Amino acid sequence: MNVAESHGPVRASGYKNNNSGFTLLELIVVIFIISLLAAIVLPSFYQSGDSALKSQARKTASLLRYLNDGSIASKEAYTLEFDFTGGKMKWKGPDGEKSETLERITSVELPSKGEVKEGQILVFFGPLGIGETLTVHFRDGDYHMDVTLNRISGRVKITGGVKG
Repeated sequence: MNVAESHGPVRASGYKNNNSGFTLLELIVVIFIISLLAAIVLPSFYQSGDSALKSQARKTASLLRYLNDGSIASKEAYTLEFDFTGGKMKWKGPDGEKSETLERITSVELPSKGEVKEGQILVFFGPLGIGETLTVHFRDGDYHMDVTLNRISGRVKITGGVKG
C-alpha cells in the first residue's frame, strides 16, 4: 500500500493538505456583517422616552400636510380645530369629519392669534391652502417637539429635542 493512498492527498513537501480554519478575509466579512446588524438593531433599544411624543408630532404633521394639499387640490375649504379642554383635534377634510385625542399638545401658534394654550382654536385651509404659518407645540416631560406648516411652501417641518 502506498503512503499517499492511506493518508489522503500528499503535497510535494510531504505534508497533508489541511483546509480546516478560516481565512482572514472570511473573518473580516463576518465581523462586518455582525457590526452592520448591530448598528441597525441596537439604536432601537436605546431610544429616548420621547417615542409617543414623536408619534403624535408625526401624525399631526401628516394631517396638516394632508389638509393643506387636499384643500388646494379640491379647491374646497377645510377646517382643523384644536380643543385644549378636551385634548382633541377635530378636522373636516376630503374624507369627512374625524377627530383624534392629543395628550401631549401644549399650544398652537398663529401670527394672527399668537400662542393659544387653552380653549379652542379653529384653523382654515382655503382653496389656496393655509393662509398663515401654523406651529403646533408638543411637550412630554423633558422633551418638546414643534410641528410647523409653512404657508408659502406648504412644507411641514418637525423640530425639537430635550428641553433646554
